[in-house]
Amino acid sequence: MGWKDALGYLRAGAAKRGVGEEQREDGDLPLGARIGSLVNVQQSPLIRASAAGSLLALPDEGGPRIVAISQLKLNLSGKLYRYYLAKGDDDAQERFLQLYQNEQGEVAEVLYCTQLARVIPETEEDQDAYTGSQGYGLGDPSYTLWREQLAEQGYAASVLDAAFGANEGAEYQRDVGSGDFVPPFTGTETRIDDAGGMQGLRQELYFMPYARSLNDGGKEYLLITTEILQSVNGAGKRGIHVDFVVGIPVEQERLVIQ
Repeated sequence: MGWKDALGYLRAGAAKRGVGEEQREDGDLPLGARIGSLVNVQQSPLIRASAAGSLLALPDEGGPRIVAISQLKLNLSGKLYRYYLAKGDDDAQERFLQLYQNEQGEVAEVLYCTQLARVIPETEEDQDAYTGSQGYGLGDPSYTLWREQLAEQGYAASVLDAAFGANEGAEYQRDVGSGDFVPPFTGTETRIDDAGGMQGLRQELYFMPYARSLNDGGKEYLLITTEILQSVNGAGKRGIHVDFVVGIPVEQERLVIQ
């Protein structure tokens, strides 16, 4: 897959001029995924996680299709992909599969992810915290998600009771590194929204995974990503927000992409 700056956008311009033939830009991806592929995930591990207090939103009935694909080019070994089942551009309700492919080309981890919230860091102090640029904030050893924050987002009391119990917050521990502070992973995300790479976006990222144990001993990830938008469909566009996403590990044998 040609994850180059504005590759699809250049092809779109050529297509408007009648130059060249349509070429797919979503080939050679892990698990044989393509835009439009049907995704079937066995729900039993997700249902168990939900019953054990996870904040994950369960999939709808029927298999969704992949509507966009991205690669996160970060300063880590291996490759990180996101197969979007819902982009969340307008309603902040992203759903995606996140795949980590190790240096040997093997898919070592798959997470089923749903978005919890999106916030806008409006002050310079907030932006420093969510980029970890001053040695604190994103990259700290732990992050506490507060019940009140999600109540303000409209989450039902029954969901919050299952996730928080009698506590006011849920504490997640940083999933990488040791010590008081680890700088967040940095890089870019290039997302294509159609097979020809004509639509999509590019953004700068600051990313850190956190995790906690659920009531049944399973693991729930909290992925915090500060996204600085650079372009949409090849046109420059600026913006910044922070996405909070929860993810549950899914075994590959429970996942079918066709």
